[in-house]
Amino acid sequence: MSVERVPDDAAGSALFPEYATLYELIASEVEGLTDEQLDWTSDGWEWARWSVRRQVSHMASLLFRWLVVRWGDTLYPDGEHGVDDVQGVAVSDNDRALDARYHSMDVILGKLREGMALAEAALAERTAGFLRAHTLVTPYDASREFVNSAHPHGITMDAEAGTETTTLEATFRHMYFEETTHLYNIQRLKRAQGLPTVVDVPRVGYWALEGWDRSEA
Repeated sequence: MSVERVPDDAAGSALFPEYATLYELIASEVEGLTDEQLDWTSDGWEWARWSVRRQVSHMASLLFRWLVVRWGDTLYPDGEHGVDDVQGVAVSDNDRALDARYHSMDVILGKLREGMALAEAALAERTAGFLRAHTLVTPYDASREFVNSAHPHGITMDAEAGTETTTLEATFRHMYFEETTHLYNIQRLKRAQGLPTVVDVPRVGYWALEGWDRSEA
């Protein structure tokens, strides 16, 4: 993410150049894992309750859930987002993950790549000013105050009004923070199984917050 003020007339991708390499960062970390390694879980730590496979499934699904379902009217007013199975990838009954039909890691990674491409296109086709000007209003949730503290701007919590207002720019930052945090979890799951990690996870966002649970097995 750019640390300098990006002009409003610049492409949105100037705000988040990290999206161009995010897929490869994630895919490299799960390459070569066996089904047993992908599905390992433990009740010993909260972060280990979701397997590597489940982590990546969630990482793929959240992109579609935010871009197509929550921001669909703004980003795709004509409905032309190109996603064939919105129900299965974004709003399935599989608890914030892809539909159970998408089980193979190759298939999950394919959906993750598709979601990343959707995000990159949305950033490239709209200006930074567009991302800053459009907002989404959701119900206030006091438990979100902690994670929202990772955002330098773009999210306004109003307990009195009972609302949380998020810019489209902050949504892209949130998705990036989600991806890096779950990638960090994947590395913890690998270390818990005695497996080496591959990439350097950017130390930004939620998992880098003071007070975040960074326990290890």
